Amino acid sequence: MKGFAGQAGLGLVLVVLVAWFGILHDFSTVQAPALPRLMVAGALFLAWMTFTAFAIRPGAGTGEVRDTGGILIVHASQTGFATELAVRTAGVVHAGGPGAEVRAMDALTTDMLERATRVLFVVSTTGEGDAPDVASLFRERAMRAPLALHGLSYGILALGDRDYDDFCAFGRDLDQWLHASGATPLFDRVEVDNGDEGALRHWQHHVAHVSGTTATADWSRPAYRRWRLAERRLLNAGSVGGQCYHVALVPEDEADLAWEAGDIAEIGPRRARGDESVVPQREYSIASLPADGALHLVVRQMRAEDGTLGVGSGWLTAHAALGDTIDVRVRRNEGFHAPADDRPLLLIGNGTGIAGLRALLKARLAEGHLRNWVVYGERHARADRLHVDDLERWYEAGGIERLDLVWSREARGARYVQDRLRIAADGLRRFVGEGGGVYVCGSLAGMAPGVDRALRDILGDAAVSDLGASGRYRRDVY
Repeated sequence: MKGFAGQAGLGLVLVVLVAWFGILHDFSTVQAPALPRLMVAGALFLAWMTFTAFAIRPGAGTGEVRDTGGILIVHASQTGFATELAVRTAGVVHAGGPGAEVRAMDALTTDMLERATRVLFVVSTTGEGDAPDVASLFRERAMRAPLALHGLSYGILALGDRDYDDFCAFGRDLDQWLHASGATPLFDRVEVDNGDEGALRHWQHHVAHVSGTTATADWSRPAYRRWRLAERRLLNAGSVGGQCYHVALVPEDEADLAWEAGDIAEIGPRRARGDESVVPQREYSIASLPADGALHLVVRQMRAEDGTLGVGSGWLTAHAALGDTIDVRVRRNEGFHAPADDRPLLLIGNGTGIAGLRALLKARLAEGHLRNWVVYGERHARADRLHVDDLERWYEAGGIERLDLVWSREARGARYVQDRLRIAADGLRRFVGEGGGVYVCGSLAGMAPGVDRALRDILGDAAVSDLGASGRYRRDVY
């Protein structure tokens, strides 16, 4: 409609020009040949308006998609895997000839979609049907109602985990919204359960077909590197919760000591020593920096209803012996990297979320960035000190300016970290007002939504959404 209005305005200018030239002439003395010229001008204007109305209207012509040759690739990732697949997708598109532009969903606008002809979405679902943090603002603002996307064709790669009831929920919601907006699917939605390679090859086949190429090798997940279990130490002796271990891994090749705080370790677990690797892999937040000389993890033992240990936690905390080879792949997770500047940082977490917070603090201290406020929660002050000694030591040395420890089984009022945030509401507003960022690491059930609700109650929905859009509110939750 906007396009039609613009073209109509141009046509109106032509009418005014015709009328103005008419005023300059005394029509009682106009020679015969002048009248046909005016009639021709009027006819041209009507033709212009008719063409504009037809060409600009949504779904005009045969319904074929407008084609500018390029393909927009949009990713929404919580841990970096969707971003990685979006980059691989761009490589397939380039191999076929069309240009490819890769964007995170927090950089996507409705105007971009309205101008695009072909878009490929690579999106994950986190928790019980939630959108990744990078997509929350787009979902909240753009997906409330359909748009006019009749000229858009799209494909969706939805990543999820069938262990959750709302498998691939965000990908499905996105598909329904695009369909309601008049967009046309290039092919059926591809859903991936825990990185299933068959589903990924199916997606690759579709992308290659859309791009006009078949000369691409099948994808496979990058190979694991060989690391060695160097240390395993119980962190919470006497805890009423599951046992938590500090696990240290060292690489066979020192060149593998390369990652940033916030990155993820993918572990290829086994059921017992000597067994073949069991898929899918397990993911853990890294608790150390390369300068530590080892990759540190904080692993809580998980048990099934019959008491048997979980595959991943069982392998790392019980089945593997010191010195055993561990299959490891470090995956970049830019969405949880520490800010490069010295802005104040509020770090919130619980349980094994101490791992991600510990690495971020190490990175901040190494850069001399000391404006750090930590709010961390566990069960009991005596038994559940998961690297709390490090926090207290850094606080005493001035590397942490405020440290709030919350013990849920001992507190009478503020039992959880979100409760402590509400008590410190005035300080939180000042901290954020000074440009502070908020990083959250830990359990998706209970803690993460509780913290988000507290932040929104204290700062307001709009302010929290803006923090997310500007990269000042980031989460590594599971």
